Amino acid sequence: MLVSLKGSYTVRPAEPTWTGCMPLTEWDQIGTITHVPTIYYYRPSGEWLIHSANITKTLVDSLSRVLIHFYPMAGRLQWIGGGRLQLHCNSKGVHFIEAETESKLDDLGDFSLTPEVEHLIPAVDYSTAITKLPLLLVQLTRFSCGGISLSLMISHAVADGQSALHFISEWARIARGDTVGAPPFLDRKLMRAGEPPKGPPKFNHLEFNHPPLLLGKSSNDEERKKKTTVAMLHLNKTQVEKLKERANQCQNRPDRPYTRYETVAGHMWRCACKARELEPEQPTAIGVCVDSRSRMIPPLPKRYFGNAILDVIATSCSGELTSKPLSYASSRIREAIERVTVDYVNSAADFLKNQPDLSKFQDLHAMGSSEGPFYGNPNLGCSSWLTLPIYDLDFGWGKEIFMGPGTHDFDGDSLILPNPEEDGALIVALCLQVAHMDAFKKFFYEEDKK
Repeated sequence: MLVSLKGSYTVRPAEPTWTGCMPLTEWDQIGTITHVPTIYYYRPSGEWLIHSANITKTLVDSLSRVLIHFYPMAGRLQWIGGGRLQLHCNSKGVHFIEAETESKLDDLGDFSLTPEVEHLIPAVDYSTAITKLPLLLVQLTRFSCGGISLSLMISHAVADGQSALHFISEWARIARGDTVGAPPFLDRKLMRAGEPPKGPPKFNHLEFNHPPLLLGKSSNDEERKKKTTVAMLHLNKTQVEKLKERANQCQNRPDRPYTRYETVAGHMWRCACKARELEPEQPTAIGVCVDSRSRMIPPLPKRYFGNAILDVIATSCSGELTSKPLSYASSRIREAIERVTVDYVNSAADFLKNQPDLSKFQDLHAMGSSEGPFYGNPNLGCSSWLTLPIYDLDFGWGKEIFMGPGTHDFDGDSLILPNPEEDGALIVALCLQVAHMDAFKKFFYEEDKK
């Protein structure tokens, strides 16, 4: 796919906003601190097609106005030593790209995450000093059929999925002619930003250790270099319900049924072990993202803008996972999730605040670094968008025909999201080594038939 650049703009808040340095929480500064892509596809009609320049003007004007409320997005990050960051709110602005292609939306088929999609997503030059990198990059691409794609790269150091979607939905509201419905809550002190530790951690935080290596290996360098591929795997409502039935058919039944996430993530973990042909005694971990907003006392405001996600891990051995029923894998995942209480969150913050350097807890593979946690072979990382309002984003020309997570090129990286075309159905976006993907698909769909 050939994509031509037509224009590039810096978009700043439409009015003066607060300037100064904003301390970041520990959760803002660990895990993925690079940009995370999402992409929306639309088929505008009527007046929007006749006056297509209005699309750009609408997006740029509304973006400048929403940045008045979400002004941290227009700032820049700064390293302050010890692998730590702060956010300089300086209204340097966000990057907006206008592009076009001779391709048609239909050429993208089912919108799978192919290499072609990369041309529709803004590239971030991580060789540039971090103080010069925009925290938000947007690309509008027009297709020859009249369709468009709108892709965003949002710095994970500034916003988690919940906050990013809050920003995007308010931007769309303004584009439609409304006012901001729910201004963001910007005070990160609720998550102890900039505060010293209260003392040593009260819990043993295994999630901050590096995940297991393959038996007999002293590093994961070889695994990091292996070629990967991405698949979008669909489970219809019946398949999901059958998996849930299997997960909950166990001798020691849980107090409440295993959730869709606990079920499907457990299923994926078992399938990955089989597809990779891991030794029975091979230790393996699955990274689980837990939103702490409702777990704090008092709960964080729903409009809290920042990172409130804790990455915790469930561990086991391949042989246990594959020989025991699905309920075992789901139970390991539930145990990890239920560890996350307000005391656990504060203990984890104290653990990180006591560290002299946060670099080893940061995933910087997008910057070419081999440091940081690796959830590839023999491990898995599984995020959930099941409860996030990811669909029905209308900027004035109708709702999207497809929304996807953009590119994922890291072995073991996976995401579970609802299928907008069927209530109760799910989509799994998964990146695995090429050598393992076909076997994974076989086990993934064979197992759900049992």
